[in-house]
Amino acid sequence: MNSLPGDPFDALGDPNRRAIIELLRSGDRSVQEIADELPISRPAVSRHLRLLKDAGLVSYESEGTRRLYRLHDEGIQAVQAYLESVWGDAATRFRIYAENTEPGGGER
Repeated sequence: MNSLPGDPFDALGDPNRRAIIELLRSGDRSVQEIADELPISRPAVSRHLRLLKDAGLVSYESEGTRRLYRLHDEGIQAVQAYLESVWGDAATRFRIYAENTEPGGGER
C-alpha cells in the first residue's frame, strides 16, 4: 500500500505527532505552547502540525499573529470509527475470553 499525503494513520505513526494530538486533547494551543511541552523545536512542531492538518486530524483558527490549533473532530471520529470497525469484534471476543478464563490459563 502506498502512503498518500493526508493519511491519518501515516500522520499518527510518528511519536511527536501522537504527543501533539495528546496535548490538544485538553484544548487549543499555539505552536509555541506545543513546542514548550515537547523536546523538539518550534519549526519541527509547525511541520508536524502541517502534516496533522493535511491528514484532517487538526485544524486551526488565527488569533492575531498566531494560530491556535485544535483537534478536528471529524478527522478524529473517522479514525475512531475505522479502528472500532476493525478491532471492535476482536476486542469483544477478547473480553469474553478473558472473563471466562481463570488466571493461569484454565477455563472457568
